Amino acid sequence: MVLRVKKKSRKFLGSRSWGVGNIKNARGSGDRGGTGSGGKKGKWTHTVVYEKDSIKKVGFSPWRKKNYSEINLEDISKNMDKLKKDNEIMLRNYKVLSRGEISVPVKISAKSFSKKAEEKIKAAGGEAVKL
Repeated sequence: MVLRVKKKSRKFLGSRSWGVGNIKNARGSGDRGGTGSGGKKGKWTHTVVYEKDSIKKVGFSPWRKKNYSEINLEDISKNMDKLKKDNEIMLRNYKVLSRGEISVPVKISAKSFSKKAEEKIKAAGGEAVKL
């Protein structure tokens, strides 16, 4: 005869301790001995750092992602010889930072500027235009 419905296990019904002895032996996460799902909590850091291949995704994405690239004034001044005669630079999706110096008056159009970068561009006789 085929067994159609498996009978419920009624082994520990009515007992107070569920077969673990004193009730305090099974209280909390100490009962799992580091092998159950509760025991893996502290091991996630090790997995993330040393066993990235075991995770299906590779790498991480920052929670606050920048939607622009950064460029310094020294990078702009190095490439001044490549400019045309009008001395205008269009930098879409770039933020201009103040590292370096600029000596030639240039009109720079960019997404944003740092305060010092704007000051240096205006001191050189140029113009900083936010897009």
